[in-house]
Amino acid sequence: MNADARRFAIPHGRRLAFTLVELLVVMTIIAVLMGLLLPAVQSARESGRRTQCQNNVRQFGLAMQSHLAAYSCFPSNGWGYTWIGCPDRGTGKNQPGGWIYNVLPYLEAQDLRDRGREESPAAQRLTLAAVAATPLVVLRCPTRAGPVVGPAQPRVVPRNAEWSPLVAKTDYAVNEGDFITDTREGPTTLEEGDSGKYPWRDTKQATGICFQRSEVVPAMIRDGLSNTYLVGEKHVSREAYDTFDDPGYDQSAYSGVDLDLNRWVIDPPLADGPSPEPRRFGSAHAGGCYFGFCDGSVRLIRYDIDRETHRRLGNRKDGLPVDTTAF
Repeated sequence: MNADARRFAIPHGRRLAFTLVELLVVMTIIAVLMGLLLPAVQSARESGRRTQCQNNVRQFGLAMQSHLAAYSCFPSNGWGYTWIGCPDRGTGKNQPGGWIYNVLPYLEAQDLRDRGREESPAAQRLTLAAVAATPLVVLRCPTRAGPVVGPAQPRVVPRNAEWSPLVAKTDYAVNEGDFITDTREGPTTLEEGDSGKYPWRDTKQATGICFQRSEVVPAMIRDGLSNTYLVGEKHVSREAYDTFDDPGYDQSAYSGVDLDLNRWVIDPPLADGPSPEPRRFGSAHAGGCYFGFCDGSVRLIRYDIDRETHRRLGNRKDGLPVDTTAF
């Protein structure tokens, strides 16, 4: 054996393996480090998801501001939950689709908004069924688990489209204020809606920004653009992320006015829980949810916000002051 070989030779009786105690110590150290690291990783991931959600709310706010610049009013919210947006009927009172359908051109989705244009009624029904099932990234909060498209309520068949078993849902809703207009499903046909004889619900008492056939202009927001909600995250039952069991999460994002598209400020926002709360804002985030205001700003509103402050922020015209330090 030469000198180099002797230098690296293992002396007789020496071992190379770890003892069981040494392995357990190493595994314990690794487990402790993982326990310290995982919360930090999860927190960083949630921070990124919250940022994306905040950006989604901002995009909706900018899209609605663009609609305001183009048409001098905020988007209408359509006719009712049995309707899908129609590409041939503009963006005002004659449009059966709701606010999301009306701002599609400002969400870089003009092609989706144009699908079915000038088709025959039969062909358009098929096209609009496909539209109802077309997802957009901006519609979904990344914190909320669930499929890209979810099951639709089979008892609700659109008047102007074939029923689709899977539809694109929205995690965001427009502010309808603190008065429930109860506008329901709307007329049975386009002709009935256009006739001037259909008994549309009286929405004069509506206090929000967007409701059935609304055309709200900035002058109607008497409490100030910076003190009035425009759009925000909505509450969804955790049990209904991938079902149609929550009545506020069972229709297409491109339908008309419905619990899926609008929420009220009668009760404060609420974190997702086991039971449906289809009239409340809320989110899957801990602590609070994001709201876009009529001035274009986006703010986090905590779940423990004062009930009256929250109500005032959703009412565009009650004339009552808002304590901005409360949120």
